[in-house]
Amino acid sequence: MGKTLVQKIALVGLLAAALSGCAGTRTQESTGEYIDDSAITTRVKTALLNDGAVKSTDISVETFKGRVQLAGYVKSPDQRQRAESIARSVAGVKTVNNQIQLR
Repeated sequence: MGKTLVQKIALVGLLAAALSGCAGTRTQESTGEYIDDSAITTRVKTALLNDGAVKSTDISVETFKGRVQLAGYVKSPDQRQRAESIARSVAGVKTVNNQIQLR
């Protein structure tokens, strides 16, 4: 009977250790956040590609905890604003940091 209790405690300890490896911090995403952010990045890139007004092949998209950063180059201020607007419209995006430069 004591052995079963020790095994249960060991199992709980292993589960706690495994789950703590998946927890996020201020500077590191949890596994779930990473998956969510990957999906957001994909949706933003797809939305940019589907928009003919923005040359999205020169724009990079990175997402961290729902915060999207756009970087790269466009030819006009209108394209820069349009790219930001598209990113903001994607589900799950909390904020957009637009670092796109004019070329």
